[in-house]
Amino acid sequence: MKRIVLFIVTNLAVMLVLTLVLSLLGVGNPARGSTLNLGSLMVFSLVVGFTGSIISLLISKPMAKWSTGARVIDNPTSSTELWLVGTVRTLSERAGIGMPDVAIYEGDANAFATGAFKNSALVAVSTGLLESMNRDEVEAVLGHEIAHVANGDMVTLTLIQGVVNTFVVFLARVVGFFVDNMLQKNNNREGGRGIGYFVTVMVCEVLFGLLASIIVAWFSRQREFRADAGSAKLLGSPTPMMHALARLGGVAPGELPQSMQALGINSKGGWGALFATHPPLEERIAALRGVQS
Repeated sequence: MKRIVLFIVTNLAVMLVLTLVLSLLGVGNPARGSTLNLGSLMVFSLVVGFTGSIISLLISKPMAKWSTGARVIDNPTSSTELWLVGTVRTLSERAGIGMPDVAIYEGDANAFATGAFKNSALVAVSTGLLESMNRDEVEAVLGHEIAHVANGDMVTLTLIQGVVNTFVVFLARVVGFFVDNMLQKNNNREGGRGIGYFVTVMVCEVLFGLLASIIVAWFSRQREFRADAGSAKLLGSPTPMMHALARLGGVAPGELPQSMQALGINSKGGWGALFATHPPLEERIAALRGVQS
């Protein structure tokens, strides 16, 4: 339950802050009296919806480094670091993207890729992943992350989040408008919204944001299959990725900060499957078997 709550709070935080600030500034009130201006409301919703997701994308690399404590390998000091940087360079050249920053962070088996641009991304692996897998399996995981970057998954996920945020903001204010009109139907004041409007909007943004998270999580699960297939293509065989996923099934999934959860190679399942950002490992292995055949 805590994981789901934190996931939802992370997705809604920027949007709610923007909503609160703009409301305090008197911006974003699409209604005067009994009239609802849908055109201005849609413009306002687009601005709020996409601003939060774009800001999150642009600061994704520094936020990832800060939240995981990842150390970028500028000057490799060990054979493992040399191999890691060399492998990422080879895979990125095969994928046709610029060399990403390569980082290591302390934690159980996991990895992630992030960044606003294909040619200046960040690929990070945990110490647990390096310790629990052989090099073929680690290479497959790196191929998976490089495939995320080459597919433009970070940008696409941002756009989808922006779209669903837009509808959340829009629908919350439409509901707030009608609730406020019902509460104020005997009041002849001209213009302005009552407390019913603002309370309803905030509550609806949380509730609609919950539903929107299901859509975003569904897309995230689909892109994991594509990244697995991308790893198989980069390595010339799906076998290493299948072995890596099987290995992940036998070790504790590394816990990423909630804001980074959708970017990792591995995540736990549970009753909140609708909010899971990754498909079950068994389904991913089965999909790779289909690629192999």
